[in-house]
Amino acid sequence: MEVGAGRFERSLPRLQRLVQGAAFLGLDMEYTGLHSAFPEGKQLSLFDSPAERYLKARRSVQQFTVCQLGLSIFSSEKSNKYVAHSYNFFLFPTMFGALDSEFSFQASSIQFLTHYGFDYNKFLKDGIPYMNEVQEKKLQQELFAGNWKVRSTLDKDRLKVVIDEVTRWVSSAEEGESMVVSDLTGFQIFEVQLILRRALPGIWTKPFGDSEVIVEKMNPRHRWHLENTSCDFCRKEFILLSAQGFTSLFQTLVKAKKPLVGHNMLMDLLHLHEKFYRPLPESYEEFKTNIHSLFPVIIDTKNVTKSIWKELKFPRACNLLETYEILCSDLNPTNPTCPVISHASDCSKYAEGKYPHEAAYDAFLCGSVLLKVAHLLLCRMPCDTKENGPSFSQYLNVLAKYLNQVNLIRASVSKINFSGADVSSRHLPLLIASVQGWPGVNEEQIYQELKGLCRFDVRQLTKNQFLLLSNNFKNVRVVLEDYKDYPNLRISFYHYWRHSPQVNCLLQICGIVASWSLLAFVLGGSLCQLV
Repeated sequence: MEVGAGRFERSLPRLQRLVQGAAFLGLDMEYTGLHSAFPEGKQLSLFDSPAERYLKARRSVQQFTVCQLGLSIFSSEKSNKYVAHSYNFFLFPTMFGALDSEFSFQASSIQFLTHYGFDYNKFLKDGIPYMNEVQEKKLQQELFAGNWKVRSTLDKDRLKVVIDEVTRWVSSAEEGESMVVSDLTGFQIFEVQLILRRALPGIWTKPFGDSEVIVEKMNPRHRWHLENTSCDFCRKEFILLSAQGFTSLFQTLVKAKKPLVGHNMLMDLLHLHEKFYRPLPESYEEFKTNIHSLFPVIIDTKNVTKSIWKELKFPRACNLLETYEILCSDLNPTNPTCPVISHASDCSKYAEGKYPHEAAYDAFLCGSVLLKVAHLLLCRMPCDTKENGPSFSQYLNVLAKYLNQVNLIRASVSKINFSGADVSSRHLPLLIASVQGWPGVNEEQIYQELKGLCRFDVRQLTKNQFLLLSNNFKNVRVVLEDYKDYPNLRISFYHYWRHSPQVNCLLQICGIVASWSLLAFVLGGSLCQLV
């Protein structure tokens, strides 16, 4: 089901009830861009530590925004039956008062989503507003101080027309008469009322429907009474609640503490933190702590399937949809206790077809893959399951070693552990390139030199030495053979005790100390003989 700004507030109470009663939640997002343009030498690399990769990803998240968020709420009706309520939320940053976010579009991302049918008109025209805690505090201070301003040129033009119409009308209207201001969108509903009330003490305003405001000529004393009752839908608290938009549902997700399931979900978690919670901190460890506090149980299906796929002897899957289809195929025979997954009656679109890269569909796939993989693992264990099927808590138990571990692509670790220390990964052998007769050579030049033959990530070790790392053993074999006797660029296996600058420095110091000690011993012996 698609949810935009026009129906979000009406849908929110039901969504909150569904989340609070869920077994777990599937999540996916689509963005206006994925990776920002990195400066030279700062691209994603196999040498990246988790902290380095975080800072690179943080830069991208600050530059782009979320255009669609998919949430698939899995409710357990029986021990082996789950119902998925899948929702697509079109999102657009809150524009009110001082809040006017800047974000970029990446051409490749726009082309990709357009190919899969993404409707950018819904994102731009009916996106649900949202903001983080810092933005909310700023707006709150403006509203209660009464010094907010209309910054949108479109809103200013519309408000000027409305003020002219109401000013002309009020001069001849009788007390108790009213007029209707139409064709208002978004926060114009609030802005019109705040401006008219501030300019004209003898009128009262109230919203009517989604795009109209009723203006009534009224005695100032009667107006004062209405302003101080809970019936005023232009109170600062209501404006703040409306400006929060999707953030209200995010806060429900946080309070519910339900397991959160995604696929390659690091970028999703970064955007959740930046857009709905707080701006991303500079500290990688602080980011991990914050996410674990917000969502104590995270399951990345990419991390789980990557770990067990060879063991299950399934064919290679290139994406989430292929993984789901393999698990639903004859390669994975079902048994009576296998979980049955159905779609809610008002969210049945995905029962009829495939919609890859539509956020809610991918969120549904994440949850379904989780259930199927967890059941496979449970069936391989020497334990009895109930005749009517295992419970979700049993699935969580069998997945215990994968919890809170999120896949990391092309880095020095293969996954980020949000509930503990990250563990280094074992890569292919590290190589060292030794350069002669190539003054001023840098990492980019070495990369370009090797690029025509094979791909290696490069990191400078000393002035004339560079470390090389690849995730393809064929590349290692080819480059060792081709550059074994190359005159200006020789490549060999890296050995820490032979090539490390720190070790070489230590050995040099030890050599100097040993030489001076030997000299002192010899000189001391000679002096003793003279005496």
